[in-house]
Amino acid sequence: MRIIEKIDQWAKKSPNTIAFQNSTTSISYKDLKEQSDFLAKWIITNYGTGSEPIIVFGHMQTEMISTFLGCVKSGRAYIPVDESIPADRLQKMIQNSGAKLLISPSTDIELNFDSIEMVNNEELQMIFKTPSVTNNLEEHFVKEDDNFYIIYTSGSTGDPKGVQITENCLKSFVNWMEKDFGLKQGQRFLNQAPFSFDLSVMDLYPSLVTGGTLIAIEKSMISRPKVLFQYLAESNIEVWTSTPSFADMCMMNPDFNEKLLPNMKTFLFCGEVLSSQSAKQLTTRFPNATVFNTYGPTEATVAVTFVPITEDILNQYTTLPIGVPKEDTKIFIMDENGTPLPEGEKGEIVIVGPSVSKGYLQNKEKTEAAFKTINGMKAYKTGDSGYFENGQLFYNGRIDLQIKLHGYRIEIEDIENNIRKLPLIKSVVVIPEMKDGKCTDLHCLVVVDENDFEKEYQLTNYLKKQLSDFMPTYMIPRKFSYLTSLPMTTNGKVDRKKLVEQVYQ
Repeated sequence: MRIIEKIDQWAKKSPNTIAFQNSTTSISYKDLKEQSDFLAKWIITNYGTGSEPIIVFGHMQTEMISTFLGCVKSGRAYIPVDESIPADRLQKMIQNSGAKLLISPSTDIELNFDSIEMVNNEELQMIFKTPSVTNNLEEHFVKEDDNFYIIYTSGSTGDPKGVQITENCLKSFVNWMEKDFGLKQGQRFLNQAPFSFDLSVMDLYPSLVTGGTLIAIEKSMISRPKVLFQYLAESNIEVWTSTPSFADMCMMNPDFNEKLLPNMKTFLFCGEVLSSQSAKQLTTRFPNATVFNTYGPTEATVAVTFVPITEDILNQYTTLPIGVPKEDTKIFIMDENGTPLPEGEKGEIVIVGPSVSKGYLQNKEKTEAAFKTINGMKAYKTGDSGYFENGQLFYNGRIDLQIKLHGYRIEIEDIENNIRKLPLIKSVVVIPEMKDGKCTDLHCLVVVDENDFEKEYQLTNYLKKQLSDFMPTYMIPRKFSYLTSLPMTTNGKVDRKKLVEQVYQ
């Protein structure tokens, strides 16, 4: 059964169940089907049966979900764009994608592009309320190797790259989520990541396919902790999906525990490194929930490895593993020549399997550089460094985040992972200081737990001494700065660019 058909079935089985809600509105499965059907019919009537993708611009409005499904039912992929995205970046997406239509449920932002036709929220509401004959829509649905959605990621040249995710890719991912994560029908899922960030797919489709309710945390809440925690207290969430940074921010409040969310069953983390300290706190505060660490790039459909963080895992490893591959996927560790390396040796993580994207939209050069065929299956060279130990995959940082300092090649994320091992450390980012294109020093920005040191230099000396027990001197940052919190992007990741601006303004 196709993804869309699995979602539509809930309109008959439990029509009044809330499919999606934010802080002000909600939508039932019955209305979700009706709105998406009407929109699909309108698109086909006005734009024919082409396959050009459609840009959906907004934030976490309930109409975003109806519009995504309406696009897919018309045979077109959708491109989710958060309303926080700058206009010039959106313009690049329009040019690259060849999209002829932009639909915006947003009521707060006015858009004006001559290169694309636009449907604003008022027009969209009219479409949703206009009865339409929707017989035989199924023949138009996106299927198999058709693009289901396209998410734009940052490119090294400054131009965004459109990652094409097909129906087959998404089906491989969702089937795995249903099978291996203990998800049940009708659960309540947290939606923290904006839809332009593929982490949102980890809660969106598993929730809709299982007849669950997706509860969105809008970006306006994140800067208002009192409002956020009141909303969480009323949410009755059972499945939590977020970046580790967002969970760390929540754990700064001692009230973030099982008493606040008594029915919490599952924590799903992806997008960043999950530290053992964070995992320990979560398992202590939520003793009846399972914490999963997962790993995967957008190009392989959200995530491809997983590991439940048990007490044994926490006792065995100071740096947490990112798990074992899902059943239909193989992962190789390869050297720069593409030769597979044995267990224990570090190299590039290469993913092979049905959830691997068919490449970047309208970008043959980048696609050929990153995507290969191995044993007749799609493969993606992640650019991530990793290694296997005891059958578990470990992430060792971005290959392109390597720097050279005093003649030594150093992985920035390797340093961060080591610093996270220290008991006092709550969050950390290491920034290389550059001069004339060369790295001259390392600056460590940290959030620490309560400590007994009166002066910052005393704390710095203490941390450096601890680090010297398991890190060579050349890897230990010379400068340490202490912050109360680390800024986050709208995606819930640590905002490294903003940190640089704060430190060096």
